[in-house]
Amino acid sequence: MMEKFFRGLVWLIINSTCKVTVIGQEKIPTTGGCIVAANHIGRLDALFVYTVLPRNDVILTVAEKYQKVGFFRWVGRVLDVLWIDRFNTDFGTLRKVLQRLKNGEIYGVAPEGTRSKTETLQPGKMGTVYLAAKTQVPVLPAAFVGTEDRLIITNLKKMKRTPVTVTIGDPISFPKLLRSGRDEFLQSATDELMCQIAALLPEKYHGVYADHPRLQELRAA
Repeated sequence: MMEKFFRGLVWLIINSTCKVTVIGQEKIPTTGGCIVAANHIGRLDALFVYTVLPRNDVILTVAEKYQKVGFFRWVGRVLDVLWIDRFNTDFGTLRKVLQRLKNGEIYGVAPEGTRSKTETLQPGKMGTVYLAAKTQVPVLPAAFVGTEDRLIITNLKKMKRTPVTVTIGDPISFPKLLRSGRDEFLQSATDELMCQIAALLPEKYHGVYADHPRLQELRAA
C-alpha cells in the first residue's frame, strides 16, 4: 500500500515538473531480467525508473550518502532500494543486484556511477557490463535530455514544466564473462555501451566519447 502511494507521488512530481516524451518504450521487455542503462544529468533521473519502466519489479540503487538521512532511509525501505557505495566496489550490493536480475527483475542504472557535473557523458564504469555478462540479461541503452537540474529549477521559478525526452535504444547482448582477458573485455564492452548511449543523445551531450571511433561508426550508420 505504501509503495503504491510513493509510486503515485513520484508520478505526480515528474508530471508536475516535466513534460515527458518517451521514445522506444515498447522495446522494454514486460517480463524477465533486463538492464536499462542511461546517462545521468539531473537529480530527477532516478525517479524516472518508476514512470518510464512499465514494470513493478524495478531494482534501484541509490548513493549511500542518502542513507544517512532518516526520511530517505524510510523511503528506501518502502521502495526496496539498494544502497551503493559510489566510490568503491560494493560487492555486497552487486551480489544482491545479480540475484534479483537472475530472478527476472529489471535494473535501472547509470553506468557513470554518479550525476555528471558537466551535463555531458563521463567515463562509464564497468559494473553494468559485468552484471550483464554474469547474468546474460540484455542491456537497453537509454538517453535523458532535459533533466539537468539548472533547467528544472529555472523553469520551476517561471511556473513552467520542462520538456524532457527519454529515448530507449535497441537491446545489447554481451557474451559470458571469462577469466581470460576479463579486464580488456569489460573495458571494451563498457565503451560499446557508452557509445550506444551517446548515439541516442544530441552531440552536445557526448562528453568524453565525442571523438570515440565507435560513436562515429554508430552515427554514420
